[in-house]
Amino acid sequence: MSSRVRALKITHVHPARTGDPSPPCHGEHKLSFLDLVQITKTPIQRLFFYDGPDLPPFPTMVASLQASLATTLAAFLPLAGKLAFRPASGDVVIDCSRAAVSSGVKFVEAEFSGGADEMRSLARADEHDTEAFAQLVPEIEAAQLPAPLLAVQATRPAGEDGHGRAVVVGVSMLHAVADGHAVWQFMKAWSTAAREGSLAAAGLPQPTFDRAGVRHPKADELAATVTCVFAPALPLLRPRSSPSALDVTQQSRRTFVLSAGEIQSLKQHIHQGIRTNTTGVEPSKPPSTYVAISSLAWTSIVRAKPAVRDADDAYFMVSADCRRRLRPPLGDGFFGNAILAIFARASAGDLRGEGGAGLARAAVAIQDAVREHLEEPEEPLLGIERCMAVYLAIPPGALTAMGSSHRFMAYATDFGWGAPSRVELASVFGGELVTLLDSRAGGVQVSVALDRAVMEAFTANFVVPASGSGSDE
Repeated sequence: MSSRVRALKITHVHPARTGDPSPPCHGEHKLSFLDLVQITKTPIQRLFFYDGPDLPPFPTMVASLQASLATTLAAFLPLAGKLAFRPASGDVVIDCSRAAVSSGVKFVEAEFSGGADEMRSLARADEHDTEAFAQLVPEIEAAQLPAPLLAVQATRPAGEDGHGRAVVVGVSMLHAVADGHAVWQFMKAWSTAAREGSLAAAGLPQPTFDRAGVRHPKADELAATVTCVFAPALPLLRPRSSPSALDVTQQSRRTFVLSAGEIQSLKQHIHQGIRTNTTGVEPSKPPSTYVAISSLAWTSIVRAKPAVRDADDAYFMVSADCRRRLRPPLGDGFFGNAILAIFARASAGDLRGEGGAGLARAAVAIQDAVREHLEEPEEPLLGIERCMAVYLAIPPGALTAMGSSHRFMAYATDFGWGAPSRVELASVFGGELVTLLDSRAGGVQVSVALDRAVMEAFTANFVVPASGSGSDE
């Protein structure tokens, strides 16, 4: 891989002093079994592209980002700490002791080899430049514990001489300590601090790092099992061996935008398809935006893989946020992993059904899985062992995963320079991954990572059916 980004300066940002001689966050937080599921995954790496003649000079932007990051870290103190292994107990913890946070958060100032126009083209292209994206986010060395939790990078285009016309902000955060909700909780706080100069009057929920609310009757046993499966050689972190290990060089990543009108049409099409093609099901209302787009993505991927036999099972993973489902609820301020992986299953032949039947089958399978594992149980986490067993038994190449959410409002990440022109996920956690975000133009942004041999066929299939197709008429 050729180097297209060079580091100009590396510093470390420390939490701002609050005047409290003994902040309550100092100490450590034991990871939950939900955190440990993510322990060997690639860090969550987000890119935020900004451009325009009104951008401040690069040094001014860096100073603002660093000052506001320090303010934010005072409220999110554990993020300045380390992920550590405690051999005596076998626990993995967030170490936010004074010694652990003393090194601060790595902040990289960098320069892209191309000019502002080339940087803007990265933000506008549907096809991702994965090589450039990977270099625009900071690296976190997490092959072995202890490891930092967070790193930040600000990259300017070449030849700017400090005059900002484009900038990319890259954020890397260990997945073992945060899910998507938590990442956007942090980004909202950071961008608010940058715009307002303080978090005091922002009215944002206070972040809570204590995992005590993530309960299960066999929590310790589950944690041990998950650790044995995903990280058996602690303090070394090694992904679970698999014959289908991801080869990113064979992967294509592309972004699509579905307008509000297309989404509404898709919902109505699926609603009609369920009524027409599914016996015993009489939906009272169209599916949610999430279910509708998930159904279109799942069926489009299956249609794009002719080598998959009609009799083969296909699986779709829904990342279900349990914060408000637990008893008592964790609350919006909970900072950690509160995601239960739920798996829908259908035969490839059913998902390829014509006249709206395929989309209807996908939607019903997803809705049934969510109802069975999330909505009906009084305590959804009691079913995690069953969900893990399903995951571990899925054949290679049979799983499509959905991540992120169109409700995260990524394009509200304004550091005082306006909304970003593009927000993307630079890291990918599987061979077939679909992620959702809000769209700057309205509607929903859908980013897809697939094998290169499949992407073109997927693109041809990922089209909202024409109005009226698949109806009774």
